[in-house]
Amino acid sequence: MLRQYELVEKVKSYDPAADEDMLNRAYVFSMKAHGSQLRASGDPYFSHPIEVAGILTDLKLDCETITTAILHDTIEDTVATYEQIEQLFGHDVARLVDGVTKLSRIEAQTESERAAENFRKFLLAMSDDIRVLLVKLADRLHNMRTLHFIKKEEKRRRIARETLEIYAPLAERIGMYEFKDELTEIAFRELEPQAYESITKRLEQLRETAGDLVPRVIEDIEHLLHQHGLNAEVLGREKRPHSIWKKMQERDISFEQLSDIVAFRVIVDTVPEVYRALGILHGRWPTVPGRFKDYISTPKRNGYRSVHTTVMGPGRMRIEIQIRTRDMHAQAELGLAAHWAYKAHIRAEGGQQSPWLQDLLEILEHASSPEEFLEHTKMAMYQDQVFCFTPKGELIQLPKGSTPVDFAYAVHSRLGETAVGAKVNGRVVPLRTVLQNGDQVEILRSTAQQPDPAWETFVITGKARSAIRRYVRQKEREDGIALGRRLLDALIERIKVPLAEGAIPDALERLKLPDEEALYLALARHQVSDEAVMEAILPGSAGGSPRRRKTPEPEPGNAPLALSIQGLTPGAVVHLAECCHPIPGDRIVGIREPGQGVVVHAIDCKALEAFTNQPEVWIDLRWHSEADRIERFVARLAVVMRNEPGALATVATILGQSDANIANLRLTHRDRQFFTFELDVEVTDLRHLTRVNAALRAAQVVSSVERMRL
Repeated sequence: MLRQYELVEKVKSYDPAADEDMLNRAYVFSMKAHGSQLRASGDPYFSHPIEVAGILTDLKLDCETITTAILHDTIEDTVATYEQIEQLFGHDVARLVDGVTKLSRIEAQTESERAAENFRKFLLAMSDDIRVLLVKLADRLHNMRTLHFIKKEEKRRRIARETLEIYAPLAERIGMYEFKDELTEIAFRELEPQAYESITKRLEQLRETAGDLVPRVIEDIEHLLHQHGLNAEVLGREKRPHSIWKKMQERDISFEQLSDIVAFRVIVDTVPEVYRALGILHGRWPTVPGRFKDYISTPKRNGYRSVHTTVMGPGRMRIEIQIRTRDMHAQAELGLAAHWAYKAHIRAEGGQQSPWLQDLLEILEHASSPEEFLEHTKMAMYQDQVFCFTPKGELIQLPKGSTPVDFAYAVHSRLGETAVGAKVNGRVVPLRTVLQNGDQVEILRSTAQQPDPAWETFVITGKARSAIRRYVRQKEREDGIALGRRLLDALIERIKVPLAEGAIPDALERLKLPDEEALYLALARHQVSDEAVMEAILPGSAGGSPRRRKTPEPEPGNAPLALSIQGLTPGAVVHLAECCHPIPGDRIVGIREPGQGVVVHAIDCKALEAFTNQPEVWIDLRWHSEADRIERFVARLAVVMRNEPGALATVATILGQSDANIANLRLTHRDRQFFTFELDVEVTDLRHLTRVNAALRAAQVVSSVERMRL
């Protein structure tokens, strides 16, 4: 553990103007506050905040941050208060200590909720001052270094898993690769001990076999560059076991098949020298195709800049080389912390947010639950990047596997919401197309468009998925309220007695619902029965207590409710049954399913037989007489065609000429003379479908056309 004078001297060594008195007061205050508390290792608890402060001095952070590290557990684990910290050390230090403290008060939740809530608070604190993250990462790093002292294996594994899923990716996102590597390594050792031990032994054997191979490669590269007049420093570093294990899993290869276990770094003075060194190395050794990345012209979102290449180097050994300037190297080692060192204008920069942090905060704003938030933020942090361009040449960084929908939401949420199509490199493509490095993407939009719930099945980014889910939830609520209002109006009409003033508020109180919107939603989702609502509005109007009376049989020709589904979006609270594919023009009924809303069936659908004895779930529905014919509905046809060349092309042509669209096609039977297709056709209504069927039946290659029902 660092002694008081040693800690002060470390800070003064890089910041001569540091407030020595504040550091001394913080050291003494923390030591007294923690008193006789002990850690799992048996060491005085006070040693932990001092070690955390020592880690941050290696990053050359400012005096306030070091003071925060010394005090970071005092509010949480001692009798010290925020007011005391503020009075003794100032508002900024108190705010930072409070920010770190708030991240730990989450013991009551389940493991998934705890991790999500922890991360949510983390982002909020980071958005206020990124130094909270730097202190917390140093705190987690020291805790991981002493993880082996915790006796309970389950607790060790929980901490290691949380570190691997949240803290290591965060360290990587702010470019602190040294922190990320050590956090990942210790977590990997705890979670996969056998894999860690196996890879470690393989690395030891490799060192023994290779001997002085790394020093010889370094010497060869340095000599080559010096011959061409470049003053370069060359470093060689063995990849960590977790990095090797991850690569083995991703590529599905064995340890022996890995050929770039050691990475070499070439450090020069200027950017032109970076590209000059690259040319010299490529001129000397052949490159490995597909292994070149230029993070100088297109930096990573965390600010990382370097040129990566892989060559068949000395002894025909494949080696990875990273070329960068000295400033880039400092940035790669310290990441965001390099900009927050004592000499930076921290208060001036404190309000700035990285683009990735802005994305995560937007996801946080719209997530409906802690688990959903954590799912989306993991998506936002984990995946590798592809680089695409807007038509104006602006660079957009996305995770691998992203689609034009992800691209649209990355540019702006409104662009994503109004996307109807996309052009990639000038060619119109489906919205589910996977984007590649260097693609130029143009989003086609319409102000009448709204997010399609089906997009959620193929988007990659957490921001896009969060926005789509937010829209679906909002649409379900809006449609639920609209449907529930119609249901309530129909129930009031059935009562046939003028209601007294205050009948609805009294009913809400009896039903224990907070407001009318809650009643509408409960009716739409069939979470409360019609009879219960009628009894609550006017006791006795439903013929007695719904719990005691027998379910009445509906009178012939008098269905319980008759509603129009005009303006309700299929897929929200009204769902078109897939068993019968109803379309405008069909006579329809609705089945109210608890928690789901209303499922619309054609009146002759055989699936309705299952609800014969449940008249209370039936709703007599009708299409609006002037339904929007721009909307398309799917009808399923069984089409029998002659088995001859061009038959399917003829059917497709007829459908196109009839303004119908093929949504799905499946071959169900084939013999020498005929074959049968199940054909899902998008039409506007029953009259349109009738015209389509007539046109198909008139074709010589078509033997029969029948609409399919369950």
